Amino acid sequence: MIEQNTTDFGYRQLSPEEKTRQVGRVFSSVARKYDLMNDLMSLGIHRFWKRYTVHMAAPRSNARVLDVAGGTGDMTVLFRDRLGPEGQVILSDINEQMLIVGRDRLLDRGIVRGVDYVLADAEALPFRDNSFDCICIAFGLRNVTDKQRALQSMYDKLRYGSSLLILEFSTVVLPLLGKLYDQYSFRLIPHLGSLVTGDKDSYEYLVESIRRHPDQHTLKLMLEKAGFSRVNVYNLSGGIVAIHRGCKI
Repeated sequence: MIEQNTTDFGYRQLSPEEKTRQVGRVFSSVARKYDLMNDLMSLGIHRFWKRYTVHMAAPRSNARVLDVAGGTGDMTVLFRDRLGPEGQVILSDINEQMLIVGRDRLLDRGIVRGVDYVLADAEALPFRDNSFDCICIAFGLRNVTDKQRALQSMYDKLRYGSSLLILEFSTVVLPLLGKLYDQYSFRLIPHLGSLVTGDKDSYEYLVESIRRHPDQHTLKLMLEKAGFSRVNVYNLSGGIVAIHRGCKI
């Protein structure tokens, strides 16, 4: 029997505190090769998924956007490109190494104005309530220890009339694709992680964490429980990933 004070870490059960520590270790380990691995694992398709998510967000030119668990800053760059000189994006992450990589990457690209960096836990975002026009979390929610608490925190920080967008790996809806995807995920990705980063264990966790993440319908219910309205789900690539969009009204 699983004790109630444990939570998923891939296929293992850990205390919430230990999961937070282990997730931190994983991302500290892979931070420098994180972008390269994303390109290799998805054959570059993750760039389309991210661009489509920002397109769906359609922020106003003067919007204030929060990129939660933003890591190396892919989404921050895309949002910054959509905003005018009065717009602002805050890149936040709980992992200092990921945030440093993201900051350095943006500075190397000459992106200085309109972006700030905050070390922040998605479960307890350190911002005023009702202060953002858009919040996005891309490929980060499945690594959060208490997902419901994080959704509530993001709801609180949004202004009324604004939206949260979640881009995350989800449950494949095409049976044949699901079988091929399982073979690719469990057999190839950990070995690829070992070759590129020297850390097979972290990529085994990442594959397992996808399978333990709530499916499309369950996450929709979680968003509604947090207070979001008009929650819609958009499957991409046969459900390999999904975008959930919820409004605060």
